[in-house]
Amino acid sequence: MNSQRGRLRFGLNSIFFATLVPVALIGAPAAETSPTTLFPGLTPAGSCASLKNVSLPNTTIESAMMDTANHMCLVTAVVTHPPAGDRVKIWIGLPLTNWNGRFQGNGGGGFLGGSLGSLREPVARGFAAGATDTGHEGGSGSFALDAQGRQNWQGIIDNAYLGIHEMTVVGKALTKAFYGKAPRYSYFVGGSTGGRQGLMEAQRFPDDYDGIISACPAINWHRFVPASLWPQVVMRSMSNFVSKAKLDAATAAAIAACDTDDGVKDSVIDDPLHCAYDPKALVGTKVGNDTFTAADAEVIRKIWQGPRTQEGRFMWHGLDRGADLFPYAGTGDSPLKGKPFSIALEYWVYYLAQDAKWDWTTLTYAGFEQLWTKSVEQYGAVIGADNPDLTRFRDHGGKVIIAHGLADQLIPAAGTVDYFELVQQLMGGETSTAKFARLFLVPGVDHGFHGAGATPIGFDEAIRRWVEEGIAPEKLIAEKRDASGKIIRTRPLFPYPQVAKYKGSGSTDAAENFERTPPRK
Repeated sequence: MNSQRGRLRFGLNSIFFATLVPVALIGAPAAETSPTTLFPGLTPAGSCASLKNVSLPNTTIESAMMDTANHMCLVTAVVTHPPAGDRVKIWIGLPLTNWNGRFQGNGGGGFLGGSLGSLREPVARGFAAGATDTGHEGGSGSFALDAQGRQNWQGIIDNAYLGIHEMTVVGKALTKAFYGKAPRYSYFVGGSTGGRQGLMEAQRFPDDYDGIISACPAINWHRFVPASLWPQVVMRSMSNFVSKAKLDAATAAAIAACDTDDGVKDSVIDDPLHCAYDPKALVGTKVGNDTFTAADAEVIRKIWQGPRTQEGRFMWHGLDRGADLFPYAGTGDSPLKGKPFSIALEYWVYYLAQDAKWDWTTLTYAGFEQLWTKSVEQYGAVIGADNPDLTRFRDHGGKVIIAHGLADQLIPAAGTVDYFELVQQLMGGETSTAKFARLFLVPGVDHGFHGAGATPIGFDEAIRRWVEEGIAPEKLIAEKRDASGKIIRTRPLFPYPQVAKYKGSGSTDAAENFERTPPRK
């Protein structure tokens, strides 16, 4: 596969927004019942307090206490990696009654490894559950430099992959100690950074989990995060900062131009990378009190195209037509000036420039290319979750569902498709890969699965049926609700590269009127 092809071979068409925060059970209907209990009648083998005495390598159990409000035993542990002075904090929640026999690891978002609050929902549904800060408090990327301003490699490794593995090891051990039985099945659920963490587990620690849900995954962190500063570099280099109103106007015009390419008018671009709308069509039109200029059109064209070298070679994918441009191309004040996305800016400051006082406004096209290349070369092997060799995960019996919104305003879905196609090539082709890994692309929704399109539901049930019953998800359903909660649209989602196509009759808001079809070439 040519990952630099600039377009995808498909015919398709808060949870994460703005801060890439973690996700619990993605797409789970609010009224869904808890999974079947695998060990009926099982009660804890010991007291919650007794877990304070569990001995694990390089691990200190700081506390084990009853959380009666959430009906769980809450354990806080710290794992270290001598001789490094790191501290990976881990939270494990264990249901006091009705444990369903499963363990669920929860992912984080942005630089945030995970959160204590993510335990409540899975514990309420009977899961033993775990989360971790992956070695640092808060959501800042400043941990990448130590107190002397030197690169903190242990902290970077803990955040990149090791912290999640340690949480999983500790979580399973404490689960077995509390109930007297190990979890029969283990699942990992995460979106954005959490999606990357899940795929990293499959690649590096394939025995940790039986099933993984990876939503809008930050697979190519070392590429797309530095690329997120591209819109700001473009605007500053052209001395033309574009207002939010103009950015929104271009997005709306692109949607209007390509909405019916799939034969259905629904304010959704089903296949954004076959949408060729050119913003020059807006030049001369009024946007509020301003006039859309040729320079505005060129800025937006470069943002959609994505970063290129000074010689014009592909570096990374741009945002797709139909996605909100403002998070990455943010502007404000009067006169307008750039407002970079915070996660992207912190990555440039602490990982690339390695200087807390670095000024992004000094960045030129040449400097962008140099430091983007540094990111790929220096951090790809650490934080990148783009290794397509899932042989050990497959052989372990693992199953993974990946999903990505096609109007994602933070992580271009093209990178996820690139990765999945590499997996298909390496793992024996489309049919062989489908036995353990499936990708679902979701038209018209953003990084949190919100938007004009329908929101996917039921991923958690789908992964359990696949793992525990051997029933692979041939189709998922997405639904759109109005303000009162009434379902006003349903659509089927088929595993990539298959797409949903309107049959030509019946309501376009009903899933049964769409059928599976091969992708557009």
